[in-house]
Amino acid sequence: MLEVRRILLLAEVATHGSLTGAAEAIGMTTSAASQQMSRLEAEAGQPLLERLPRGVRLTDAGLALAERGRAIRRQLSAAQADLDVFARLDRGTLRLGSFPTVSASLLPLALTRFSRKYPGVRAAVRSAMLAQLLELLHTGEIELALLWDYHWSRVDDDQLTVTHLLDDPTVLVVPANSELLEQTEVSLTALAGQDWIIRADNHPVAEVLRRSCRLAGFEPTIAYESHDYQEAQAMVAAGLGIAIAPRLALTNRRNDVRLVPFGTDVPAPTRRILLARTESREPTPAALAMTTILHAVADKFSGPDLRRSQIGTVHSR
Repeated sequence: MLEVRRILLLAEVATHGSLTGAAEAIGMTTSAASQQMSRLEAEAGQPLLERLPRGVRLTDAGLALAERGRAIRRQLSAAQADLDVFARLDRGTLRLGSFPTVSASLLPLALTRFSRKYPGVRAAVRSAMLAQLLELLHTGEIELALLWDYHWSRVDDDQLTVTHLLDDPTVLVVPANSELLEQTEVSLTALAGQDWIIRADNHPVAEVLRRSCRLAGFEPTIAYESHDYQEAQAMVAAGLGIAIAPRLALTNRRNDVRLVPFGTDVPAPTRRILLARTESREPTPAALAMTTILHAVADKFSGPDLRRSQIGTVHSR
């Protein structure tokens, strides 16, 4: 097998007409260059150079191989130029995984900021549930994934690098005219007699409700099973029952429902919003840039201004 670096050295010899000139061009001693040429001739199985009193002359085989060396050098230069483009974020694709709640809240702002700052990079987003997002990470189909977990079911995978973006507390969703709005915060224990709107199909927030109610000493009475948070809000507004939801799921809150924080007697679980990548792969420049943007956007969504805008005003009657 021919050694590429020696072929590149031969191309320099052809350009400069001597081993000395070639050696100087690539920062090598003349004796080292001569040794490398001897090894290349051994690999080629035939002479590549004719040593002359002044300089060298390439044989026909040497000329043919030197031309290949020039082509290799051009390709390597083009490859480096490609890498420089990606490093400057002038081109490429960022493959990102997300889930519906985050895709409807903080991710659009992050994508907008990313596209404005790096218009040459395309962002491709896959939306999926937790197990599929983890699989997509491990198979390399996505570079970054936005994930979530609760304290009883942590994302614990030693093949992933996981960073915490923000906490997403559980809040109570009530009609805009609910008497519960008279209270600054609501005790879960006091809600034992309420009807509940729950997410269908064993959705994680349904488990949050059942776990929380059991800690408060009762089983929730389920009045309706919804298939998304907008449907749940509509049923709450219609007076069918009350609901719980992660705060991020209610970024687009209906004007006929209000959000109420829970009291501390039986604290409702808070989920973590996480960003993950595989430990074995170095992040691309695009992934590093999006990571920075996501942390900035997460700070915005966890700030007090957003909390005040979402929590319903307490009414006096």
